[in-house]
Amino acid sequence: MLKSVVDIERSANILKLLGDKTRLSIVAMLKQRECCVCEFLEVFEMSQPSISQHLRKLKDAGMVKEERRGQWIYYSLNQQIEVYGMIQDILEHVPDQTEKIKMIEKNNPTLRCGC
Repeated sequence: MLKSVVDIERSANILKLLGDKTRLSIVAMLKQRECCVCEFLEVFEMSQPSISQHLRKLKDAGMVKEERRGQWIYYSLNQQIEVYGMIQDILEHVPDQTEKIKMIEKNNPTLRCGC
């Protein structure tokens, strides 16, 4: 894969966003699968507005995409962003999020929230 060079300010902004453990975990989970906000509520001990705020910051930076399905929004990692290679490199050093994904799949919060 050809690596792109990103300007220092853009790189610093991405690193600052991923310097938060919740946002870093969200991005690592989205590398594995798309998620709805209610699914993140299963694994993070915080309110829905707090999770939405983290997702908004990631979306504003172009790192996360959203897709509306009815009244629900699903989030996924934006693989088209110019810093995707940098994000992948960072995620290589982050613990696997499979346990969190399994917790989501086991508890199936989308049945409760109607996603």
